[in-house]
Amino acid sequence: MNAPQQTISSLLHQLTTVIVGKDEALRDCLTCLLAGGHLLIEDVPGVGKTTLAQALARTFGLAFARVQFTSDLMPSDLTGVAVFERGRDAFVFHPGPLFTQVLLADEINRASPKTQSALLEAMEERQVSVEGETRALPQPFFVIATQNPHDQLGTHALPESQLDRFLMRIHLGYPSRAAERQLLQGEDRRGLLDALPALLNLEQLRALQRVVQEVAVAAPVLDYLQDLLDATRDGRWFVQGLSPRAGLAILRAAKARALLEGRQYVAPDDIAAILPQTAAHRLVPVGTAGRGAAEQVRALVAATPLP
Repeated sequence: MNAPQQTISSLLHQLTTVIVGKDEALRDCLTCLLAGGHLLIEDVPGVGKTTLAQALARTFGLAFARVQFTSDLMPSDLTGVAVFERGRDAFVFHPGPLFTQVLLADEINRASPKTQSALLEAMEERQVSVEGETRALPQPFFVIATQNPHDQLGTHALPESQLDRFLMRIHLGYPSRAAERQLLQGEDRRGLLDALPALLNLEQLRALQRVVQEVAVAAPVLDYLQDLLDATRDGRWFVQGLSPRAGLAILRAAKARALLEGRQYVAPDDIAAILPQTAAHRLVPVGTAGRGAAEQVRALVAATPLP
């Protein structure tokens, strides 16, 4: 086993000590963060979304901040404000929680659309504009957002432009009976989180991300990806197809997935495996008789010939 795979195996093993019975979801999380993307976790309250975000930040050795999104949260509560200080006879900027390396945006869809939009520049440009001045955010900068189902009271659907900034959306779901028994009999999750050591430093994380960028992609695999992109745009499956930016995001995630599988090249299976998580939140299905976007994406994959 080479160095990147040893590191990835250690990361996964540590995360499974806190998040039990969700190995595939953990692989998706590592795929997203190693690809340099933002992660949206959508599920009902109480299934471990916040615990997962905290475990990821601690394991990656990154500075962490949590913001509980509520209906009265203002954009300045995220970005910070400039306050006049008499002693200095000047306005001094006090940075908000956005100025961290991992931001947990807890229950993001409980905030107003105005506050949600404050994240757009931060997620795309890794910077914020406050009081007419642009300020760079720490690097790396990841947003891990949790979202409650849209039919719950007090939620606001994320706009398409916001959803497009998330590289992946995943669902945790209820644990299996065996995993839930382990939770019931095991140590408190908070205690386990407090004991988690950082397995990476900043330079090691950047080195892993550089390895992801160097993963090879053959021409037939690119043809396959373009076939999938074209299929989303023909009007048969979805109201509106995937954008070129979405195609680039899918390719980044496929490279990270290949590295998790121990390969230095992308296989068609890598794209098929991550497509529902990277594409479904960007798409609106048509004529599906109640089928969700993720199921529609899986049907599209099944109908697209492999190279």
